[in-house]
Amino acid sequence: MSLADKPAPPRDSLEAGGEYRLHEQVGFVLRKANQRHLSIFAAHVGDLTPPQFAALARLHEVGETSQNQLGQLIAMDAATIKGVIDRLKKRGLVTLKPHALDRRRLVVGLSDEGRVLVERLLPVAMRITAETLKPLNAREAEIFLKLLGKIADG
Repeated sequence: MSLADKPAPPRDSLEAGGEYRLHEQVGFVLRKANQRHLSIFAAHVGDLTPPQFAALARLHEVGETSQNQLGQLIAMDAATIKGVIDRLKKRGLVTLKPHALDRRRLVVGLSDEGRVLVERLLPVAMRITAETLKPLNAREAEIFLKLLGKIADG
């Protein structure tokens, strides 16, 4: 019986001091699922990290935005997004310029090369998602994503 086939322990049994089993813990299962997804991602998109791709994909969706706003849009703190943007800038995939009204802020946008790359990768990303969710049927995948969203949004 695989982990996916094992029923989750009843919530009240855990609250009542039930036995701790690592393979039944949400963090452990999420980490294993994430490792599987990262492996699939790396096999299809070897030259970008998932955070770099997320930054490019979100810039493609929203257009130019401040570096801090981009970080918020892809759930990264200011220090992390700065490193991601610096590496994308070094590769010529994004542009940086001072904000028109606030020179302390930087505006990030896709370069022409970045736009071409992200437009080529978006269909690949959809296939990566499909491959990650392949063990689930369509209804299970829909429910799974909805439930993960609820957990992520707290």
